[in-house]
Amino acid sequence: MKKILITSLISLMLATNVSADTDGEKSLSKKNSGHVKDCFEGLNRATFKFNQGLDSVVFEPVAKAYRVLPSSVRVGTGNALDNLSSLVTIPNNILQGELKKAGVNTLRFVLNTTVGIVGIFDVAQKAGFTKYEKEDYGQTLGTMGVGPGCYLVLPILGPSTVRDATGSFINVLGGDPWYNASINGNNKYLSESQYVGTKILTGLDFRAKNIDSIENLKKNSMDFYASVKSLYLQDRQQKIKNRKGALEIIYDGDWEEIESQ
Repeated sequence: MKKILITSLISLMLATNVSADTDGEKSLSKKNSGHVKDCFEGLNRATFKFNQGLDSVVFEPVAKAYRVLPSSVRVGTGNALDNLSSLVTIPNNILQGELKKAGVNTLRFVLNTTVGIVGIFDVAQKAGFTKYEKEDYGQTLGTMGVGPGCYLVLPILGPSTVRDATGSFINVLGGDPWYNASINGNNKYLSESQYVGTKILTGLDFRAKNIDSIENLKKNSMDFYASVKSLYLQDRQQKIKNRKGALEIIYDGDWEEIESQ
């Protein structure tokens, strides 16, 4: 039970990704991001402050050390982790009725896992396959008409909503075949501890990629808490509707990674 709880927390953290442009502008949107109520704002702000303190003394220093590794190592690691996430994306493609995407992502996974050596090399992209886009159970619930519920800031895990938190637990409790196979001992390739390690590494990889973007957002936000909330809610809404475009506030991350191109 303890191990399931730890893995649930890690999975929740990785499910909360947001992206923001880093043009240095104080562009906090005045619009309501999907009319999601901040029912627990006082508690959320306290938790947000706690998370920031933890990030400054633990996550950011480790992420900076990770960035010292050769870029080829970091790119390969990111590719492999994205490849593993296909095991969650594919069933959600099916649940959302996107059978063509499910087929493409299945072929991507097979090709990258074999020829690409467990996904270290994204050979599918080079072969002309459609760009990979992650899906999760929170997005699937959204496409089914389930409302977001109240906005939540979870300890360590960051921004979420009642719906997205529920979707993350669905993933852990039965939606991730890789997790289930590892926990039940039916996966000869990945043990339970290795599964948890991949989740931690995914969070580290995301944080390392977005050190500069997150710092810029902190410096240029009139209210960092409000900026993160607005970005997260806008990003989730775009993903549910499969839309692309700039968010109305400076920076995402699975928070997906903050795009700073």
